[in-house]
Amino acid sequence: MRYGIAISTWNSRLILIAAGVVVILLAFAPVIAPRSLIQDLILIFVMCAIAQCWNLLAGYAGLISVGQQAFVGLGGYGLFALIILAGVDPLLAVLLAAIIGTLIAIPVGLLMFRLQGAYFAVGTWVVAEVFRLLLAQWKALGGGTGNSLPRTATTEMFGLSTINALFGVRNAVGREIVIYWAALALAAAVVGASYLLLRSRIGLALSAVRDGETAAESVGVDITRTKFAVYVFAAFGASLAGALYFLDSARISPDSAFTVLDWTAYVIFIVVIGGIGTIEGPILGSIIFVVLQSSLSDYGPWYLILLGVLGIAVMLVAPRGLWGTFSDLTGIHLLPTRRRLVPLGETPPTREA
Repeated sequence: MRYGIAISTWNSRLILIAAGVVVILLAFAPVIAPRSLIQDLILIFVMCAIAQCWNLLAGYAGLISVGQQAFVGLGGYGLFALIILAGVDPLLAVLLAAIIGTLIAIPVGLLMFRLQGAYFAVGTWVVAEVFRLLLAQWKALGGGTGNSLPRTATTEMFGLSTINALFGVRNAVGREIVIYWAALALAAAVVGASYLLLRSRIGLALSAVRDGETAAESVGVDITRTKFAVYVFAAFGASLAGALYFLDSARISPDSAFTVLDWTAYVIFIVVIGGIGTIEGPILGSIIFVVLQSSLSDYGPWYLILLGVLGIAVMLVAPRGLWGTFSDLTGIHLLPTRRRLVPLGETPPTREA
């Protein structure tokens, strides 16, 4: 009997179709959903994108970064600089700010990759603090106290007049709808790109690196180049998410843009409870996190204590996270990335063995 290598299953193909339908349905949410829910969904999409990027770093490349807030902040400040100093349209500024963050990530990554293990983790945090201190000196963007977007930047956004006319809403609601759609596109793009990346040759190399760097190197995997590609991709995703988040909030400061709590600690929490090393885990974790935040944030310090207790409980009971444990118990993988050997004809193989 002849065998082939397959990744997808018939169930996973149906899930992809269902996911596309869900994205389309979510696009219509602003028509019927209250503004509070729309804001929660925007936060879910942004956190999902950042968490998915961190999951690639830690769950696949073995790079434990505690400094992803560096690129979130660079994306936010790049957005403000382009809008305030250059007069760029906000939506275009989001993309350009992400590109700027990615370009900065290249020399930063070359420096960070000279460090290993815990030194790499601490180094990423130090880099984020350096950026925070530097941007706190940028008087044109408010210095240490921060700055707000000019009113014209949010009232003359590309496509806003069309949205206002289409839905019969005011500028504030129309702006929210535009940002919601952009955040939905961001989350879908990052999840989709991560899925395709893990199904590619780079994904195969990442799986080999995760299982054993020495073994991966012995079969010809360029470990440094593979990890660096993931690092740059994660920087792009974090910068894009940061730019979009601060466009929504319309205000930025060094402390909010480069806070380790919001952009790293919470992200680690999301990935850990959702399931590190899975595509589905960060999606589930983002939903759980925002629901808990919306429900418990009025309890002050108890809210953070409850998050910590939940994180510890999940790590003790389900070390692979909620989705990882569920997949291990049931064998269900909505977005499979592992290659398996199957008889030809059972499922269309990726490559004949």
